[in-house]
Amino acid sequence: MYPGSMYYYGYGEWLFAIIGVMLLSFIAQSSVKRTFYKYSRIPASSRIQASALAKELLFNKASAVKVVPVQGSLTDHYNPKTGTVGLSQAVYSESSVAALAVAAHEIGHVLQYEQKYVPIVVRNAILPVANIGSQAAPFIVLIGLLMGFFQLAMFGVILFGAMLLFQIVTLPVEFNASARAIEMLEGGGYLSYDEIGQAKKVLRAASFTYVVGALASLVTLLRLLAMARGGRRR
Repeated sequence: MYPGSMYYYGYGEWLFAIIGVMLLSFIAQSSVKRTFYKYSRIPASSRIQASALAKELLFNKASAVKVVPVQGSLTDHYNPKTGTVGLSQAVYSESSVAALAVAAHEIGHVLQYEQKYVPIVVRNAILPVANIGSQAAPFIVLIGLLMGFFQLAMFGVILFGAMLLFQIVTLPVEFNASARAIEMLEGGGYLSYDEIGQAKKVLRAASFTYVVGALASLVTLLRLLAMARGGRRR
């Protein structure tokens, strides 16, 4: 659920923006599932399983990170705290184009952490404030409005801005991880020329969800700002 949907403050012009973002979110999520499903049915010419690919890529980079199976669908991730790459059931033991693309993408994140890729360092620094902002900021704005305390309302707006900044910084992180994935898949001969194009489609669909997420936060931030300013005028 997008926070903006909670803060409709009586101004009809915002309703269309909120509905538009929700529609884009639905399209993005549907596109990810549809694209992943399509290319999960196409076996990679290398026939290597995604888990074996991930382990091989990590070995080639002299990384101590482990690869483990995780429950769920599209729950693939890298956890730097535990030093593990979790691959979902639809990826771990599969050798499809989609599975290899997802596995390589997660290894891209591992390399970002180990090489101290600047955007991911910045994102991690913002994360604590962003977590607070996403949860507390809208309520701070509302409390500030109820109390007639404009400065408190604006503090909530600024706090939520950390969430938007986090999502904006996430974009180059995700794009770079995908670029690294394609480079490793192509350079290692794990996918053919045609399969590389298919892998790009899988990763591009996933990246679009992050773009929509940033757009949703922008709409929410602008709505909170309009509420704070409107409260001040009243």
